[in-house]
Amino acid sequence: MDIIIQTIGDGLVLGAFYSLIALGYTMVYGIIRLLNFAHGDFYMFGAFLGYTGLSFLMGGSIGSSLLGIGVVFFITIVVVGLVGMGVERVAYRPLLNAPRLSLLITALGVGLALEYGSMVAWGPNYVSFPVKLPTTGFTFLGANLTYSQIILVLVAAALMFALQKFIHGTAIGKAMRAIAMDQTATSLMGVNIYRVIAITFFIGTALAASAGIMSAVYYGTINFMMGFIMGLKAFTAAVLGGIGNIKGAMLGGFMLGILETFGTMFMGGAWKDVLAFSILILFLIFKPTGILGKQVTERM
Repeated sequence: MDIIIQTIGDGLVLGAFYSLIALGYTMVYGIIRLLNFAHGDFYMFGAFLGYTGLSFLMGGSIGSSLLGIGVVFFITIVVVGLVGMGVERVAYRPLLNAPRLSLLITALGVGLALEYGSMVAWGPNYVSFPVKLPTTGFTFLGANLTYSQIILVLVAAALMFALQKFIHGTAIGKAMRAIAMDQTATSLMGVNIYRVIAITFFIGTALAASAGIMSAVYYGTINFMMGFIMGLKAFTAAVLGGIGNIKGAMLGGFMLGILETFGTMFMGGAWKDVLAFSILILFLIFKPTGILGKQVTERM
């Protein structure tokens, strides 16, 4: 029992990171039908910006405090969100009416630009994050759970709850849902779809950046390639829950995190990536719409 609870606890933390990144995938896909494979690199970019901000603050009195981490967290997700809006404006918007393959190739190019731009800026080696969360905690049914794990899961849950309220409780959120249903009809109703798409990119990349900072303070090291596999696994989580479905992305992220930690426990860490993508293949074969996804008919 203690091993099971310990594994679930670790899986929830990992799943929180997957869920935050998967939300960006599913929001962008739901609105413009783009599989934004550059999205995982915003996770990496957020981690490096957080590293720079905390390194700058370490010389002051609030550098390693919760206040310092909170200030850097907020500034980083805003900056990365603005960068995401800039990428949408420069790289994606001119191709919105182009074939989907053109957007997909552009997304891969954006991802490579972020990866190797970060390598030039921060170096190719692993970097130790200037702040790492404490490992103190408590014992629950024989499992050792830390306060840091609980805080990370709660912060991720709060961000997901805020997103859910935003989408269902604001005019912009209503416009997002309308564009996802019928972009042409929504534009004819007077909605500025480009503005809504830009806001969608801002929110999605900001959530990915928040996951990057949280994983950096949790694991303690970052690297310019850390977003590649993480992005692919978050995409797996989005497909698992139902690509285009917000609640599905949340559910898929936590499910994948728990399944991966259990797979690591039974099969070893070398097999965790194989397990994640095996789950993706099985769902694409037997339930391609995902757990909460719905079968839709593509308009010609």
